[in-house]
Amino acid sequence: MRDFPKIWFLRHGETAWNAEGRVQGQLESDLTERGVAHAHRQAELLSPILADQAPPCLVSPLRRAQHTARIALGDRAFVTEPRLAEVQAGRFQGLTRSDIAAAYPDIHATAETNLDLFCSAPEGEGFANFQGRVLNLLRSLETPTVLVAHGLWGQVLRGLICGLEFAEMAALPNEQGCVYVLENGCETVLQ
Repeated sequence: MRDFPKIWFLRHGETAWNAEGRVQGQLESDLTERGVAHAHRQAELLSPILADQAPPCLVSPLRRAQHTARIALGDRAFVTEPRLAEVQAGRFQGLTRSDIAAAYPDIHATAETNLDLFCSAPEGEGFANFQGRVLNLLRSLETPTVLVAHGLWGQVLRGLICGLEFAEMAALPNEQGCVYVLENGCETVLQ
């Protein structure tokens, strides 16, 4: 796999459904007050980077990422990029883990992480398609870039750049209110 340009990755701030433990996928949920605070913290972390380097900024079309970007990027222009949308989690979207356990006990029993669970959803995108979409976007980047997207999207991105196997990728933390810096196959976290 070739080297990719430097990436500053931001996961959107906490949403109402994050707080409830509800699967969002490509459904919408608004930022909580805590989520807005996450985005303001990202703005503090990004401000010197945006001023010094002026990288292009790409943002998921989903409302929670757009709201985060408007805060975290300040007055910086950004491009909405459909490939940055979170994994499409099929029939699991809108459900809690306990809802899924009741309705799909076999899938729930074998899905140890959120990446396992979301990518196992009936009528969902599935891991191979999701990873292909992330890789397609990665390969299109030509310069250091800021990406504002979602937790599982970021896990796959970070796993691809750092050369991780699926289990390692699925075990990565999904912090909000920070900036993941990805460069030369390594990750650092600005907090």
